[in-house]
Formats: sequence, C-alpha cells, structure tokens
Amino acid sequence: MRLPLLVGFLTLSFVSAWAQSGDKIAYGKYLAHEVSKCLDCHTPKNEKGELDMTRAMKGKVMEYQPIDPIPGWHKTSPDITPSGRLWSRWGGEGALVKYLVTGLTPKGTQAGPPMPTYKMKQADAEAIVEYLKTLK
Repeated sequence: MRLPLLVGFLTLSFVSAWAQSGDKIAYGKYLAHEVSKCLDCHTPKNEKGELDMTRAMKGKVMEYQPIDPIPGWHKTSPDITPSGRLWSRWGGEGALVKYLVTGLTPKGTQAGPPMPTYKMKQADAEAIVEYLKTLK
C-alpha cells in the first residue's frame, strides 16, 4: 500500500519541481497535452485517425455529437493558437489566462458544451498560454 503513495508523492514532487524550474513552456505543454487533454478536441486528425500535430490546437469538427440535443453544443472547436480568431476576439493572452482561471469568457459566460469549465491556478493557466504562444 505504501508504494502507490510513494509513487504519487514522487510524481507530484516532480511536477511541482518542474513547474518551479522555470521551464514554463514545457510545463504548459505537459498540462495542455497530458492533464487538460486540449489536443483531443482542438487538434484535427490525419487520414490515419492520428492527431495531426502539424495543426496542433488549430480547431476541428468534433467527431461526436450528443444523441439528444444539448443547448449550446458546439459542433466545432476553435483554433486556440495565437493566429486563431479566438485570440483577437477575446483580446489576447490575458483573456485566455483569465478564462482558464475563472472558467468565464470575456463576456462573463462559460464556454458552451462540450468544453469543460476550468478553474486552474494562475501559474498553470499562464504556463498553458505560454505554450500556446509557441504554436503557429
């Protein structure tokens, strides 16, 4: 029983140390890819059904829809890279950080489904946005 606790503690210690190491972009990439799973909804797939990393976070048509209609359901996800409309429409990186921290868009509303409502720590939200800034 102690081994899983030790592994969990070491993992949290590693992630915490990583976050404090100053490699904010790598930490943001880790959070976006492995924790928040942003790629799953914001990255199109290639003809083999694999994520097309040449278009990472560029938005896509969702592969799934609800059986029964859900009000506000989005059939597509937006391009969340700096070259996407969302950045300019929302007013830049500060708005994205605020969204990830508060769960509210610049209009003061939650994003429509299937987007989950995130309420991240400020440093985590900033790291994800730093990573997104590296994408073209």
